[in-house]
Amino acid sequence: MSMGALYFATLSVLLICITVSSYAQAPSSCSSTLTPTNSIKPSIVQGYKVDLVATGLSKPRSLQFDKAGNLLVLEQNRGVSSLQLQDDGGTCVRVKSKKTIIESHGLNHGLALSQDGMTLYGSDQEAVYSWDYDPEQASVSPDNKTLINGMTGSDHTTRTLLIPERVSGMLLVSRGSASNIDIDAESLDSGISQIRAFNLRNMTSMPYDYARDGLRLGWGLRNSVGVVEHPDTGGIYSVENSVDEITRDGKDIHEDNPGEEMNFHGYLNGTEYTPQGTNYGYPYCFAAWGVDDIPNNGNLSVGSNFAIGQQNNTINDSYCAEQTPPRLSFQAHMAPLDIKFNNSASEAWVTFHGSWDRTEPSGYKLSVIPFANGEPVARPDNNTSYTDILTNEQNSACPDHCFRPVGIAISQDGRLFMSSDASGEIYVIAREQGAASTRQGSSGAPTGKTSDGGRNLVTSKYAITFATFAIFFLA
Repeated sequence: MSMGALYFATLSVLLICITVSSYAQAPSSCSSTLTPTNSIKPSIVQGYKVDLVATGLSKPRSLQFDKAGNLLVLEQNRGVSSLQLQDDGGTCVRVKSKKTIIESHGLNHGLALSQDGMTLYGSDQEAVYSWDYDPEQASVSPDNKTLINGMTGSDHTTRTLLIPERVSGMLLVSRGSASNIDIDAESLDSGISQIRAFNLRNMTSMPYDYARDGLRLGWGLRNSVGVVEHPDTGGIYSVENSVDEITRDGKDIHEDNPGEEMNFHGYLNGTEYTPQGTNYGYPYCFAAWGVDDIPNNGNLSVGSNFAIGQQNNTINDSYCAEQTPPRLSFQAHMAPLDIKFNNSASEAWVTFHGSWDRTEPSGYKLSVIPFANGEPVARPDNNTSYTDILTNEQNSACPDHCFRPVGIAISQDGRLFMSSDASGEIYVIAREQGAASTRQGSSGAPTGKTSDGGRNLVTSKYAITFATFAIFFLA
């Protein structure tokens, strides 16, 4: 090799190494910046980062990643949109393009994808529908099928949908009450305030009737909007919005009672759970939260089922103690609307939409609950079971001038995407030191650039190979 060729090769290696080093140390930069709708960025605890992904949406509720990495968004009373994302890593995620795939003024909350990602499910207050879905084209079939009907009602009109991963061919549907205290819910045959599972692989009738068909997972559930499957055990959990404006023995106790609830409903994979399908108390029994405010509270503790109104020989605390109690309780009126597990199943994330029935607002935040061995770490009587991660700086500005969390979707690398219906936004939340878990989910959600140097190591290998080739060629 001549001195000139050797000099050229050495310089090439040096330049490539400098480039690789710069690439490894350069921070991710966002392709664009967005301003919060309310001009106040939410507060996040140390160790996490938050950023806006999208603004200007129409009441975004449920979120779902498809197999192609598109983020499906149900915009209430408008339809379903597909967001193609520009992912620069971390919390630098923006919308590259938006496509409306279903136009419908009836769809209001429920959204799910089949396990293979090729069937899309949506719901309105009356029925559950399905469409053939193409994730690569982000498009649906022109016609839909009505799978389940018979759910007409007022007030709580969302029909949350869940496709379990641990069993195949099943669809869970949660139906709430038609009023604050809906006496019809005391009838099992009404189908009101229940969670049911339907077999889609072997449909015995078309469509199913909600109150008559399906496997009952629980009843006496006022309005369980968030429903989730534990990734390891297959256990089904829900978060329930409890009653407003209650009294007990003539005393107004609604400020701090009853507690919102997390309930456990057993399994669909054959694991035995004796209380599966039992009554959780509504419309007569609710979970205690502010125990000291409850007159004649006897032996009540946080999470104990107690009777509201004027107790009598039929409806009293003894009767309520026989109903299935919540696994955890939360501060009154926070309105939990979604629950999702992180990819390692060690945390359950819950969105609290926020109160209206309280002098000092509660909720308006995203919180996390530690899990171990398939259940919450905290005891049922614990009143500090959750940790707030994302909050509004001033709840006094709520509900009109703050974000109101609704839907959650977890990406493969552990980032959390969250919708805020009141502000028309989608946020992304990530740990500052990398993904929250190691399990790889089944969705095609974007993985982003991580800080573990994996991609840089690959780039370094290519650089060294190129440099070696250059030296050999010039020798």
